Amino acid sequence: MNKPITVKSKLLGETYTVVTHKSGLKIYVFPKDLTSSYCLIATRFGSVDNTFKVGDEQDYVTVPDGVAHFLEHKMFENEDGEDTFVKFARTGADANAYTSFRVTAYLCSCVDELYPSLEILLTSVFSPYFTEENVKKEQGIIAQEIRQGEDNPSNAVQYGMLEGLYERNSVRINIAGTVPSIMKITPETLYRCHKAFYNPANMALCVCGQATLDEVLAVADKCLHGIEPIPVVSQTVTEGKTAARKRVTKKMQVSKPIVCIGVKDVGISSDPEERVKKSIAFDLISAICFEKSSDFYASLYESGLISPSFSTWYEHTESFSFFSIFTDTDEPEALYEKFEEYTQKGLIDAITPESFERARRVLYSAFIKSFDSTEDIANDLIVDFALEGADIFKYTDHVKNITADYVIKVAKELFKPEAYTMSVVEPI
Repeated sequence: MNKPITVKSKLLGETYTVVTHKSGLKIYVFPKDLTSSYCLIATRFGSVDNTFKVGDEQDYVTVPDGVAHFLEHKMFENEDGEDTFVKFARTGADANAYTSFRVTAYLCSCVDELYPSLEILLTSVFSPYFTEENVKKEQGIIAQEIRQGEDNPSNAVQYGMLEGLYERNSVRINIAGTVPSIMKITPETLYRCHKAFYNPANMALCVCGQATLDEVLAVADKCLHGIEPIPVVSQTVTEGKTAARKRVTKKMQVSKPIVCIGVKDVGISSDPEERVKKSIAFDLISAICFEKSSDFYASLYESGLISPSFSTWYEHTESFSFFSIFTDTDEPEALYEKFEEYTQKGLIDAITPESFERARRVLYSAFIKSFDSTEDIANDLIVDFALEGADIFKYTDHVKNITADYVIKVAKELFKPEAYTMSVVEPI
């Protein structure tokens, strides 16, 4: 175990300590004198990580789509037959888990019994138990979940947008997989993925609240003995600059068409802090150019082209990057024409010194406010920063130092019509 490092932010008045445990697990202890404490452990294993190799293996192995999500479901079952949620109930902790494109996270919050709750969390995550019987049972449960998601028009239109943008990247596939793909999952598949991705060296833990480093390390020593670091590498795919398909259309039980227009971005830096900076630019572009205070939104709403459901969705990660708008409309093609016209002729003009400064201040204050919540701190620190290789305390520096010229540069590089796709869910 290396020497603990204390990281301070004079601006925020916040401090955390980080140490790499002998197992390879990076542990962040963030003291906060709030009512509830929060523990989150996450692994760099999401739905896009379906082709990988471990250690010094030469060949990549491909597993069925949806394995990361399936594994998340199974990690709360135990060989002793007692569900992990029952164990948490005894300490009064509230537990949950989630899987995204890039990450699987397990978490618990509690008012008392922090360290017993942390021990339950770590023991559960590092003690897999899979059998033919419990895997078969879970296949039925997740198949039903997938079917319900497929019946959700909002999900359908958003995944349709990703199908339109990407030809090869697995981000275009439902995080839960498909019914045929999950039926191929076996206990051996799950054990293989757990061994590869749930190695502590591929993970990070944050304990935020009334916690001390020594006591957190004592729990980690108890739960993580005998685990050696093993590197895992996910296969990367190369995508062209243009959208894979210009239109994706599906028919469902909706009263009027639902639309998601996506913009593919392949300008992804290998530097984590540069990716944070570009994510901030995406935030500012969304706030200045597309939110309800923008001229673009006002013109579309007043003309009846969109409803108040209008929103943006964007992600900028090491594996993929996109920007999108989502709404319902009676005239999808007219909306697309307005979007293309605006992004080519009016969007840059919307980024004025006044609008930029206003949006920058709002973003800055929202980030500072997030430090009033142990939940927000743990999720942001681990999922948005630590697992991406970035420093949460540098975020305020990026927001302070970002310029309107940089945001305009990002916008000019991003909004190219050949990179656009439109996904539409039409009424049957």
